[in-house]
Amino acid sequence: METEEQSRNRFQIELEFVQCLANPNYLNFLAQRGFLREKPFVNYLKYLLYWKEPEYAKFLKYPHCLHMLELLQYEHFRKELVNGQCAKFIDEQQVLHWQHYSRKRMRLQQALAEQQQLQQQQPSTHSNAASK
Repeated sequence: METEEQSRNRFQIELEFVQCLANPNYLNFLAQRGFLREKPFVNYLKYLLYWKEPEYAKFLKYPHCLHMLELLQYEHFRKELVNGQCAKFIDEQQVLHWQHYSRKRMRLQQALAEQQQLQQQQPSTHSNAASK
């Protein structure tokens, strides 16, 4: 039986490890060292899929790690990670995604701020028309 402290430690260790999976260079390291070919390690990756559940996913700072965890379930993906160019490509794609996401998020926030500003101005226009 696991004590509360042991359970807390396991949670923290697994949280940190799952988030490390967002780093393609770390995945390349694991693949080159042969970890991704070992059945117990592959089983561990399968076990870690519970992090996709909302009650666990809410603790993740790097949710992209869940996509990598999903891809690691496929043998072909695990084999490709041995290639440094594969890890580099994934890394570049992540950067492009984050750049696009940041720009898109900024545009959405600006549009929302403009919309809120217009809504605040409209009631004062209606109240002035009603008082005349």
